[in-house]
Parts: sequence; structure tokens; C-alpha cells
Amino acid sequence: MGKIIAICNQKGGTGKTTSAINLASYIALEGKKVLLIDLDPQANATSGLGINKYKVEKSTYHVILEETPLKEILQSTPIENLWLAPANIDLTGAEIELVGIWGRENCLKRKLFPLKEEFDFIFIDSPPSLGLLTINALCAAESILIPVQCEYYALEGLTQLLKTIALVRENLNSNLTIEGVFLTMADFRTNLTHEVIAEVKRFFSGNPQLGSYFCAPVFETIIPRSIRLSEAPSFGKPIVLYDKDSTGAQKYAELAKELIMNNQKKEQGDGKEKFR
Repeated sequence: MGKIIAICNQKGGTGKTTSAINLASYIALEGKKVLLIDLDPQANATSGLGINKYKVEKSTYHVILEETPLKEILQSTPIENLWLAPANIDLTGAEIELVGIWGRENCLKRKLFPLKEEFDFIFIDSPPSLGLLTINALCAAESILIPVQCEYYALEGLTQLLKTIALVRENLNSNLTIEGVFLTMADFRTNLTHEVIAEVKRFFSGNPQLGSYFCAPVFETIIPRSIRLSEAPSFGKPIVLYDKDSTGAQKYAELAKELIMNNQKKEQGDGKEKFR
């Protein structure tokens, strides 16, 4: 069965959607069957894969708030093995409409479950907020990937995200784990980048104020600040199709392989535990 991973950070500008597009693309190119769910009302993951969000008739809005099956809205992408559940402007009103719905936190989970066996990885690009759409992503997911920008306020707001994750675990999704943290927009010419990297590793190696659950792996691969990565979405292309030889492309390829390898190790570990 496919693994469902939500990519979350309520702080904007962390490279969340860029990472969702490019991680999903490179994992698909590794031969895995991948689904990317665009749950952000800005629909940048949709346009970043070359789909005109203004011409999308059925989107994740219709899946969450109407009776539309998720499978009916899926679209193929220029990347083999990668499918997209697109978003459009309709999703903007979803936060308000969800308030009055019974079981509102699990609307996405209920629609996603029938498709879980059809994919190896399912990524959810959540909005930069801690509203009901993000809660839906956290309830549907098995784990969370957290992008952290290499800037002065890198850890600002992260404590609130972790507290939200803890509340979801306690009340709604007890199986939710942190897949890992990865750093984005690194400029290794500056001392600040090196300081932020050290601080993030220190923060997630064990924070007494947050508890042992929040000890999370920090990925070795660090995504650099890159003009080519910034340009690719405006052409509706993942970086592998826009400039596969760029440093940003190489780093996302490495991050995808690291994620796959980490999951293979977990599966092998689980197998050993079951065998014992």
C-alpha cells in the first residue's frame, strides 16, 4: 500500500510547493507510482506541473466538499508515473465551508483511502496555514515532511506546527509521524546558512520543551538557493524538465533517493520486528 506524506509548514516561502513538485517528479522517475495532491488554494503545484488551474473543472475542492471520487479528478503529468489531483480557485472557500461539516477533519482521508493501494507514494501539498485544509492533510497522512528555509527566522512558528501535530496525534490520527526535516534555499557563501543548519539539527535532535516525539531526522541533502528552481514553475515544468543539469535538479534527485532509501530501511526494520 502507498505511503501518504503531507508536506507542511505554515510559514510561507519555505519552498514547500517547489519541493512537492520536484520530489514527486524524481520519485516517479525512480520507477515509483506517485500521486501529488494539491490542497493549497493557490494551486501552485497544479500550475507548476503545466496544468492551467483556471481551466480545471473538478478539483480537490469537489473531492472534499462534494461527492466527487478522487479518482475522477486525477490528471496525468509530463512525468511518467506521476499523477496530479489538481486544485483551483474553488478551494479558497473550503476552510469556511468545512466548519459546518460533520467529521470535517477526515473529508480527504475518506476519499483518499480507496486509492491508497494504487500508488507507492502519495504526497499532499498543504497550504501555508494551520487551518482545516492542513488538518485534513495531517489526518490523511502517515507522516509529515517539513521544509525549513535557511534564513534568520527559520524556526519561527515551527513550535506551533509541532504542537498542532501533537494535537492531531492525540485526538485524530495516532499513527502520524514526522518523516523528516529538510533544509531549503541554502546559500553556503553565508555564515547564516551554516548557523541555521546547525540550529535546525540541534532543535530536532531533542528539544526538552517539546518532548522526545519531536526528535526527527534531518535529511543530509540540502536544497540550495537556485534561480533555475525559481524559474521552472513559471514555465509549468518540474526542474528535471526545465534544467536537469542544474544544481537544484541534482539536489532534488538526491533528496528523492534519500527519502526512498529511508523508507526501505524502515520497511526492513518493521519486517524484522514482525519476524521476531
